[in-house]
Amino acid sequence: MYLDYGKCWGASTKDSWKSTLLLAYQSLGVVYGDLSISPLYVYKSTFAEDIHHSETNEEIFGVLSFVFWTLTLVPLFKYVFVVLRADDNGEGGTFALYSLICRHAKVSLLPNGQVADAALSTYILEQPPETKNYSRVKLVLEKYKSLHTALLILVLLGTCMVIGDGLLTPAISVFSAVSGLELSMSKDHHQYAVIPITCFILVCLFALQHYGTHRIGSCFAPVVLIWLLCISTLGLYNIFHWNPHVYQALSPYYMLKFLKKTRKGGWMSLGGILLCITGSEAMFADLGHFSYAAIQIAFTFLVYPALILAYMGQAAYLSRHHHTIHKIGFYVSVPESVRWPVLVVAILASVVGSQAIISGTFSIINQSQSLGCFPRVKVVHTSDKIHGQIYIPEINWTLMILCIAVTIGFRDTKHMGNASGLAVMAVMLVTTCLTSLVIILCWHKPPIVALCFLLFFGSIELLYFSASLIKFLEGAWLPILLALFLVTVMFVWHYATIKKYEYDLHNKVSLEWLLALGPSLGIARVPGIGLVFTDLTSGIPANFSRFVTNLPAFHRVLVFVCIKSVPVPFVPPDERYLVGRVGPPAHRSYRCIVRYGYRDVHQDVDSFESELINRLADFIRYDWYKTHGIADVCNEDDGSRSGSSSSECRLAVIGTVTFSGLPAFDIEGSIQPASVSIRFPTTDSTSDAIEMEPVSVAERRVRFAIDNELETDTQSETDVRLQEEVQDLYAAQQAGTAFILGHSHVRAKQGSSLIKRLAINFAYNFLRRNCRGPDVALKVPPASLLEVGMVYVV
Repeated sequence: MYLDYGKCWGASTKDSWKSTLLLAYQSLGVVYGDLSISPLYVYKSTFAEDIHHSETNEEIFGVLSFVFWTLTLVPLFKYVFVVLRADDNGEGGTFALYSLICRHAKVSLLPNGQVADAALSTYILEQPPETKNYSRVKLVLEKYKSLHTALLILVLLGTCMVIGDGLLTPAISVFSAVSGLELSMSKDHHQYAVIPITCFILVCLFALQHYGTHRIGSCFAPVVLIWLLCISTLGLYNIFHWNPHVYQALSPYYMLKFLKKTRKGGWMSLGGILLCITGSEAMFADLGHFSYAAIQIAFTFLVYPALILAYMGQAAYLSRHHHTIHKIGFYVSVPESVRWPVLVVAILASVVGSQAIISGTFSIINQSQSLGCFPRVKVVHTSDKIHGQIYIPEINWTLMILCIAVTIGFRDTKHMGNASGLAVMAVMLVTTCLTSLVIILCWHKPPIVALCFLLFFGSIELLYFSASLIKFLEGAWLPILLALFLVTVMFVWHYATIKKYEYDLHNKVSLEWLLALGPSLGIARVPGIGLVFTDLTSGIPANFSRFVTNLPAFHRVLVFVCIKSVPVPFVPPDERYLVGRVGPPAHRSYRCIVRYGYRDVHQDVDSFESELINRLADFIRYDWYKTHGIADVCNEDDGSRSGSSSSECRLAVIGTVTFSGLPAFDIEGSIQPASVSIRFPTTDSTSDAIEMEPVSVAERRVRFAIDNELETDTQSETDVRLQEEVQDLYAAQQAGTAFILGHSHVRAKQGSSLIKRLAINFAYNFLRRNCRGPDVALKVPPASLLEVGMVYVV
């Protein structure tokens, strides 16, 4: 569902208030699990060492004032009222912002983009107003390739910090919840109980991931709702019982008073205060699972008031208790009579919050992989009914080991909080920068509006970021080290992927070479279907020429398959397959471009082979009826129009239309489909794109009918040749299908710089050898796999 950025409180007209409220309730367990458990550790992290609670209460009131205004300005004003509007077809997150920017400005580094991708129904663009400032910003951004790379690195940095948050949030959340045992046992027993219990809960949490959240997700929302009601009730009790005048601390005056008294210590303590907004990014990242209005209602009317009451209640209690018998924390403000029930609910809430961030980590790694920015890993779709619920085994067990290591290594909330705070603020800074570009490029607002947004929220986040960065040696080093490692891995993988594509592009062979292959050259056509996988959207890949050179035979039906990502969140199934011919019909060669969005799960069909064959059969019927069997689709005009020796035929979007074989059928689209010329910006070939959709959703129909009286002979010939080609296709399928993939080794050119040689010869090849192969990612049956060795010199 695409929501216009101009909407604020209005839900879609198709949604009733009942369904919106239901979505708001369901969002509690997925979106707000992390944010709602922050009262467990905010005050404890803030008063760890830098400042101390005194009899004047200036410190606790100052911290409360900071917490209140931080929650108000960042999650409420920034996210709820601004960032949530920057959705991409209803999807949110770092890649959604990057996708919007790439569609409105030519800054994408995806190698095989096509103009035909702009015809996708999810490829939504707005017509920009002709303003000088807008044109200048866009031109500068598009002109310099270094800015494209810098933008990608910024996105990768934000992605890596989200992964870091997925590592740190489970550790600090569960550890803080279990720490409530310190008030119920001696210090010696507590010291040896909290760490093992925390590690046990973490192991159980990660061990259950392969079942998928849909199996246990039904209890998430009730747990978070009970927790929010619990902390708000405790907050009200503490306010009225201990200090009803604590509301005065909400005045900004107490922030100035706090900084004036504490000076450097107060500034450093901001690293603990910022933990009150951990999880705010989930409101935007999980937007696609709910709706704009649902997330707004849940936060504004339930989560935000509950958190404010919880922090005020803790401050009210601490303002009347200045003793240092117990450390400042959440559980000291809980009445002893309800401490055990609250402890149980807190542990459950921490598990829910951890589950949400772990699922988010799986999702963003899948998005990175789909854009060629992460080594291939196994992605398991855990739900047949709910799209997007995935599980990645390698990442799951790696996160578990690192979470346990962080828990055992840090052993206290302070160091975990410093690390988590830095990761959170880095993600928010990236979101602020990208949203500023969206305001200019997508919303077409004056640059001064984007600049004000950037300076206002950016300065707040930089203040908190600096407070976290100063504690580099006290835990903040962990997310920085992790981010540097992950950014290096992701950028090296993306760089090598681009270089491989450029090598394939420059070494592709011509269509004439393919058509010349035949018995006269000793080349045999064997029964079956050969699926040649390539990253090229046109031309014959070099790995196929290598295959034919070493084995002088290829299959009777040849299909060049390109699986590519486009800068949209989802590609509808009926727009996924872009099919065309390679050569004349008699050659039985085709090209199929399979398009996925960055949130799509690749190979989400039971049998990719069967799906592809059905799409080819539909294309053959469509193509023969479209041309009336009179002329081949691929003719000399195409070659002269492209000005290239590797010209190919028109490409048609083949959806879920099932043809009955009758000589007349309906095709939706333009009355003159051949008049749309599509030029590939990264290649030198030209193709035509014709969109075909189910007739039930048509706005305009064009009927191609054959006159039985005047063209009986032509119709008969068309039917015969059509049936012959379709029968050849299914006969080849019965004979067997071979998946022809390239097995590549990449090395840097002679004379390359030391950094490039290290990145290509060692880093990339190490990652390639130790990650999943393309056959696993494409679910290729091992018995049908043919690998062609290729050496890429880049």
